Amino acid sequence: MTVPTTMSALLQKHEGYSRDNTGMALDSLEPYVEPGIVEVPQPGPGQVLVKVRLAAINPSDVMFIKGLYGQPRRRGLPAGFEGVGDVVAAGAGAEALAGKRIAFAAGRSGWGSWAQYAIADAVSCYVLRDDMRDEDGATMIVNPLTALAMFDIVKEEGEKSFIVTAGASQLCKLMIGAAREAGYRPIAVVRRDDQIAALEKLGAAHVVNAEAPDFAGRMREICKAENPRILLDAVTGPQASTIFNAMGRGARWIIYGRLDNSATILPEPGQMIFMGKRVEGFWLVDWMRRVPMERRMAVVDEAQQRFADGRWKTDVTAVVPLKDAMRRVPEELAKPNGKVFIAP
Repeated sequence: MTVPTTMSALLQKHEGYSRDNTGMALDSLEPYVEPGIVEVPQPGPGQVLVKVRLAAINPSDVMFIKGLYGQPRRRGLPAGFEGVGDVVAAGAGAEALAGKRIAFAAGRSGWGSWAQYAIADAVSCYVLRDDMRDEDGATMIVNPLTALAMFDIVKEEGEKSFIVTAGASQLCKLMIGAAREAGYRPIAVVRRDDQIAALEKLGAAHVVNAEAPDFAGRMREICKAENPRILLDAVTGPQASTIFNAMGRGARWIIYGRLDNSATILPEPGQMIFMGKRVEGFWLVDWMRRVPMERRMAVVDEAQQRFADGRWKTDVTAVVPLKDAMRRVPEELAKPNGKVFIAP
């Protein structure tokens, strides 16, 4: 395959971090990225050049382009943390990936997936099975690996019940399905009644609307009956504070996202002293660096198997051509319950 010298991409307009916490709302891409033409990068040692088929848009991508994520922006380079594509060139030590269709994470390289070509470190690439859809491959890393890694925490804790916020998100739907198979009782917190039936069918033992007037009382009842020890929280804010306050002795509040930009309050800090409660964080990047390669590959294999045999499936809201991304992406992201992709 002949690789062109230049490519189209959505390029970051800023450097580093932002001091303004504007939250998850994305009314427009224009303040953060711009379409442009740049030279196609060359892979270095241990890297590959990927011809992108589909690039995912995750909440972490939105936080990143706004300067609110755990790594700095790099002006003039493409955004986008993950995608699926074909390896068209490989640096020294990465030759085994040449010609393969892969799921890749591009964040560490700086050359993101919202482009026709991306650079990825070989250690962040996973060869896909032939029976994997591109839509599933493009989201293979951020959501599935996070879902399985955090479910490992639940299993290590030993209690069969646990709580997830943003229960209708793609990540939580994956986790709920895996939990049901293993005999666990996930408690999902959502914001709309029309999300309840689908999550109950998927395997949630309880689905609670955080906007309901009796939310606090309902959570107290459920926590008393189910005794969940783990809260896996992508929201924070008053909703998560209410849930954590309702949980019993030894509860762990594990934060992996911040969809709510409002203040997060501990209603009764004494619970940390007298009830052994604690608050901690989870970041997939740290997990991937920390766990042995054998465990990481086992999780990847399990995720691929689940997608291939139909137990998991990525719900798709829209596939947006790169040329239309500036106009269409914000409106598509505002729609609930599915993933939005960019197709170069």
